[in-house]
Amino acid sequence: MAATPRFRKDAVAVPEEKHPVDETLPPLKMFTSGLQHVAAMYAGVVAPPMIVGPAVGLSAAETAFLMGASLFTAGLATLLQTLGFWKIGAKLPFVNGVSFAGVTPMIAIGKGEGDNAIPVIFGAIIVAGVVGFLAAPYFGKLVRFFPPVVTGTVITLIGVSLLPVAFNWSQGGNSTAADYGSMKNIGMAALTLVIVLLMRKFLRGFLQQISILLGLVAGTLIAVPLGMTGFDAIKNAAVVGFPTPFHFGAPQFQVAAIISMCIVMLVCMTESTADILALGRIVGRPADARTIEGGLRADTLGSAISPLFNGFMCSAFAQNIGLVAMTKVRSRFVVAAGGGILILLGLCPMAASVIALVPLPVLGGAGIVLFGSVAASGIQTLAGAAMERGENALIVAASVGIGLIPIAAPEFYHAFPEDLLVVLDSGISTGCVVAILLNLAFNHLGAGKGAAQAVAPEPVAVH
Repeated sequence: MAATPRFRKDAVAVPEEKHPVDETLPPLKMFTSGLQHVAAMYAGVVAPPMIVGPAVGLSAAETAFLMGASLFTAGLATLLQTLGFWKIGAKLPFVNGVSFAGVTPMIAIGKGEGDNAIPVIFGAIIVAGVVGFLAAPYFGKLVRFFPPVVTGTVITLIGVSLLPVAFNWSQGGNSTAADYGSMKNIGMAALTLVIVLLMRKFLRGFLQQISILLGLVAGTLIAVPLGMTGFDAIKNAAVVGFPTPFHFGAPQFQVAAIISMCIVMLVCMTESTADILALGRIVGRPADARTIEGGLRADTLGSAISPLFNGFMCSAFAQNIGLVAMTKVRSRFVVAAGGGILILLGLCPMAASVIALVPLPVLGGAGIVLFGSVAASGIQTLAGAAMERGENALIVAASVGIGLIPIAAPEFYHAFPEDLLVVLDSGISTGCVVAILLNLAFNHLGAGKGAAQAVAPEPVAVH
């Protein structure tokens, strides 16, 4: 019988090397990299309350309050994702913010409710968040149905679906404005794009990693003398402000509103699952069932507690996945720093207004690079998806084609019931569902069951 190996008492244990996701960076680098994430997602966080507030009859001051609250709750949700506790959080560099998917349903819920509009919306979000939290473990078990042919398709659709947002920002963001789409706006977006590309080309090290942030600063400084940004927001902003719990009144629970927001929650969970898988591949830590379950729990818990502080439903922000892919900074603590900055912005309206100085055309120019990086990551994933097999090529062709319908033909589903539009108007959701169903049909059922092994994702460790 072989003797049991013994270790010397004075032997020095070699510490296990940390994965880049779990690395901490120097304070200055942590702050500036986190600030870059905030700059990339700021407009996406404040846009939904900016749209919903006036639509349900809120004043400008009340809408501004909603915007600050959305920043605060986005920071809380981001900390849940990146730092996590118990079985909550993907513990990846994952940014959470207000979901665009809920904008249209929330406006529909709020119409005709008068002063009760926001309490009814918040009540529906709370219930939807709790339902989603309970359903998270079942979503987490679906990871085996997301091989490269599915994840690559969805990642590509995420990037392509976000590009129209960048194009809208590049034109000015407000289609009713007189200068919407003017040469001045588009020229500023193009200049910012060129600045970012030049910085990526010629800068090295840390400066190259924050080229997006530097491009936004440079674009904003150029825009000031051109009259494309103003300082009124800073002058009128308070130094300190807290999103008072239930500022608009206690939440109210109406069945129709709850059903509508539960549908939105399912859409958000579908998109977040795809985003978690995409980010896992980008950072070199492929997401397993436990990671997805934890990420969805953070999403849904963040959504359930957001109304307490006057925030809306939270979900993953795909634009920040593009930023991770582009900068190669994979530390989740960098994004946690961004979450802390978001909380501070929510508590300090004056600080929040500084970031609001960035003109939308400048943000649009940088957004083209960010969102395009997401699409490029999807194409890279598809390169390893056994595309020589006709079935997989067909899966990609049909899924991308259907997923592009809301972008290429926005009125395509105009005759469909409004409840269905929650799903159909999201190319990411429809493309994801089609890719999953076709992958099941061709690679898991019947004769295709054995072929699925050839395209299944590589095994990953549970952590």
